[in-house]
Amino acid sequence: METKRAGKKSTRENKNVPFTKREIETIVEMIESGVPRREIRSQYGMHESTLTNWMTRYGSKDYYAERSRRYSPSEKRSVLRAVESGMSVREACVTFGIKCRTVVDRWVRQQKAENAELRRQIAPVKSEEKEPKGDSSGQVKELEEQLAEAQLKIRALETMIDIAEEQLKIDIRKKSGAKQSP
Repeated sequence: METKRAGKKSTRENKNVPFTKREIETIVEMIESGVPRREIRSQYGMHESTLTNWMTRYGSKDYYAERSRRYSPSEKRSVLRAVESGMSVREACVTFGIKCRTVVDRWVRQQKAENAELRRQIAPVKSEEKEPKGDSSGQVKELEEQLAEAQLKIRALETMIDIAEEQLKIDIRKKSGAKQSP
């Protein structure tokens, strides 16, 4: 029976023999040096989960530190502003040194969801009851608009405080139960 896949055959003669510790370390070093996993899997005839387990067990901390980079909120905002101004996600990844495009895609989706939530908060709350006729209905509508605006303002100020606390590395918010100075 012929296989449709044409490619490299495994260099291992017997797949039932376990890998030695030296072989595992060599394979892990190859991955850390940049050899594609697909190539290693086809060369040694192993499953992807085996390779993932070995990288978790035997991989260096530097390798994982580089792979699981954390981005600060200011970096995220810079990337999102660039994408909003017309830059493609791929260009933003290259410009800001982000290796995985899905990271930026996730940020864009999160931002859209937050913006939709803000729009819902801003939209005047429609009461299901009939509004009284006359001058009071205008006042109620105006008060609802003011409330929505105040809620948006509070959220914006809280965001600003969060950013300032992160960038300046100080606690700005008052701690509950803190002693007041005389």
